[in-house]
Amino acid sequence: MKRKFENILETVGNTPVVRINKLGPAGVNLFVKDEAFNPMSSVKDRLALGIIEDAERKGALKPGQTVIEATSGNTGIGLAMVCAQKGYPLVVTMAESFSVERRKLMRFLGAKVIITPAAARGTGMVAKAEELAAAHGWFLTHQFTNEANADMHSRTTAHEILEAFAGEALDYFVTGFGTGGTLKGVGRVLKKERPLTKIVVAEPADAAMLTSGAKQERRPDGEALGSHPAWKPHPLQGWSPDFIPKLTGDAVEMGLIDRVLTVAGPDAMQSSRQLAQKEGIFVGTSSGATFSAALQVCRDAAKGATVLCMLPDTGERYLSTLLFADTPADMTPEELEIASSTPSARLPQPA
Repeated sequence: MKRKFENILETVGNTPVVRINKLGPAGVNLFVKDEAFNPMSSVKDRLALGIIEDAERKGALKPGQTVIEATSGNTGIGLAMVCAQKGYPLVVTMAESFSVERRKLMRFLGAKVIITPAAARGTGMVAKAEELAAAHGWFLTHQFTNEANADMHSRTTAHEILEAFAGEALDYFVTGFGTGGTLKGVGRVLKKERPLTKIVVAEPADAAMLTSGAKQERRPDGEALGSHPAWKPHPLQGWSPDFIPKLTGDAVEMGLIDRVLTVAGPDAMQSSRQLAQKEGIFVGTSSGATFSAALQVCRDAAKGATVLCMLPDTGERYLSTLLFADTPADMTPEELEIASSTPSARLPQPA
């Protein structure tokens, strides 16, 4: 990576592929692509930059025009960075069930955040964004249907993977889906350039929409028409909204997916903690969930197989969620004992 950049947007992408040394089973080569190395610490920085620059090239986004999108957080944070650098006002809609850290990050970057009822789910925040765009003439990015999302991953993420494994085997690629941009964009490149690579998609056990095989109803423009019948609330923020996005549906119809695995919420949380405490890799619950699926793949894989797992984001935007429920802010009894083991700054023992 070069040392000097003209602006922060030039630092999007080129994230590292890192070997897992302790958590993978013996005899299998397990790697992760750590998207927390993007400037706003998530894979959605790629989407945000790709969609905005595509709209600029096509003339769909005018100078100074307000940008709007519905988001669970990471897309909005990425868009807030891009819009701040390029000078576009940004408004996002987000269901109240998502973590407060995400709201604060977007507002800190200058965005306006409109909170929608949790009961209305992802479809509700999308509907609100559409209403606001129509009422005010704002540019709606359409992250769930916009082909520029998948194109960005084909141009960047996929080719970074090809470069990382040039001359080497890559037996499995494991990813979840939020918008489906990573899945479609990377999947179609791998199917062409590395046809022996199996593409594995993970989804929540509580919202096993792809596993169910039930159809997602859509409007003519590709946006989902209501919640998917197999969706139920789940704790994996940013992973699997209450509908199958068009880009994910495209990947299914194109035959890009070789296997679908489900992951339970507690397993995702445990994998996030294990990545932090055993490998020093700090990620959120969607990453933990995808890593749990990758471990399932490893257990079934032949000896010597190579598995690559996408890790979508950092763990810092989950501080107020279940992921950190068992992580105390105050000193534990063991920490108090250590603190009291030397003469200075003796502290009272807990009652």
